[in-house]
Amino acid sequence: MITLRPYQEDVKNAVYDHLRTRQDNPCAVVPTAGGKTPIMASICKDAVGLWGGRVLILAHVKELLEQTAEKLGMVCPEVGFGIYSAGLKRRDTDHPVIIASIQSVYKRACELDRFDLILIDEAHLISPDSESMYQHFLADARIINPEVRIVGFTATPYRLKSGSICTVEGILNHICYEVGVRELIRDGFLCPLISKAGRSKVDTSELHIRGGEFITDEVEALMDQDSLVQSAVSEIIQYTTDRHACLIFASSIQHGKHIVDVLADEHSVECGFVCGETPTLERDLTLARFKTGKLKYLCNVNVLTTGFDSPRIDCVALVRPTMSPGLFYQQVGRGFRLHPGKENCLVLDFGGNVLRHGPVDDIRVTTNDRGDGKAPAKECPECRALIATGFATCPQCGYVFPPPDRRQHDPKASEAGILSGQVTTTKYQVEDAYYGMHSKRGADEGAPRTLRVDYRIGWHDYKSEWVCFEHEGYARQKAIAWWRKRSDDPVPDTVDRALEIIEGGGLAPTIEITVRSVAGEQFERIIDYKLGPIPDAIGISDRSEVDLQDAPF
Repeated sequence: MITLRPYQEDVKNAVYDHLRTRQDNPCAVVPTAGGKTPIMASICKDAVGLWGGRVLILAHVKELLEQTAEKLGMVCPEVGFGIYSAGLKRRDTDHPVIIASIQSVYKRACELDRFDLILIDEAHLISPDSESMYQHFLADARIINPEVRIVGFTATPYRLKSGSICTVEGILNHICYEVGVRELIRDGFLCPLISKAGRSKVDTSELHIRGGEFITDEVEALMDQDSLVQSAVSEIIQYTTDRHACLIFASSIQHGKHIVDVLADEHSVECGFVCGETPTLERDLTLARFKTGKLKYLCNVNVLTTGFDSPRIDCVALVRPTMSPGLFYQQVGRGFRLHPGKENCLVLDFGGNVLRHGPVDDIRVTTNDRGDGKAPAKECPECRALIATGFATCPQCGYVFPPPDRRQHDPKASEAGILSGQVTTTKYQVEDAYYGMHSKRGADEGAPRTLRVDYRIGWHDYKSEWVCFEHEGYARQKAIAWWRKRSDDPVPDTVDRALEIIEGGGLAPTIEITVRSVAGEQFERIIDYKLGPIPDAIGISDRSEVDLQDAPF
């Protein structure tokens, strides 16, 4: 018997509220490894047991069908469910709940008969194309029951070219609930990720784009260079000495086999390989060896992005670039699951994907082929960690980034007072905020430090302030007042603790600042703020062993 986590109950209740109060179809956004399947199983239990309804669960790979069947058996063993899947050699049609492969049923809506509720796993795969399998099946299902309701579940509610999967005219119309990666990592339900860039950089600027993605042949030619493969493999070996399971994403079959050969020939390391052409029996045996720890390295080409569940994975190597934020997310999401003894999952990025799309808990989604030109992440020059642009200090090695560059001249005409003593107050919209540790130049080693905050108000245009948590007297009192307006966590005594809470998402965002300047005086002063909502208190930052043991999966 599985008890839903609090946020899973919230998701379920949001779905019910939507179905009761609206006439269109909802979508729930839950991160990879956040437990969509137990939520769907619980909905099936209610739909059949409380309301006498009939439910269809649609997925696209047999691994998802098997996971759903397993969770249904645990959550609601009293509910009769069947499976319709050619790959699993089952064609059940008469049960209250049917779990089906879309490939097997898209022409067989009449054979399956009437459903009251259709749940779609990995709903971002619903194509807007009217000739697609999902569209074909759902159109027929609506003929059989015009009142059927459809609920989507996904971790990535967007498509590469068209943006959000929820539209007025689409199958899914509204996101009814969304829980974020950062929140679930903070609360101990997902494993933290750390990322590093490859030593050998690849230049993707010359790659052409077709259908919103890099052209496969060009990517293969770029990534399959012998020097790059050699360098990537050497780094994978170097960084995975103390890791238990490394999943590698290659750009093509030829490229993947090249990686496998270099691992074997030059490092005497066995690496499994699966792709779309791998025979089913061979694939199943290879995946079983990887899941049980008999195989440490597994390379794949476009087959283990969704539905593949192996909690032991503590390293994901992206030896391919992608323009798709959804594909990038699904790949690194293979490392989100908790496992005893697993402190984090290392992402080795050899394709510039983190710099292109941003950290996985803050992916930038754009329908523009090359993005909007603003880097959503940055690389530490000391340890090559890939981190959000807001970090002023690298959380992995302690490197202090220099303050953001200022322009030689202002981007617009100055609004400063022209006469000495004239006071000017100006409101600025804050585009981003950067937090870092500041030590006074020449100060003793034990001298109090301050929290430096740089508010970006335009392109290379910043306003700054300093918050004195480690000082005494009036400066400390000001810091206390500043903090209490932004966080429910206790006021920190050190800048280190303040940064820990800020980096964990425990500080309200700053939306607008009001700056006071006096003509003739050197420094401006921020005198007012417009803040966003205060997040829940983070509390203790480290998950205990008890937390890991109590996690249901």
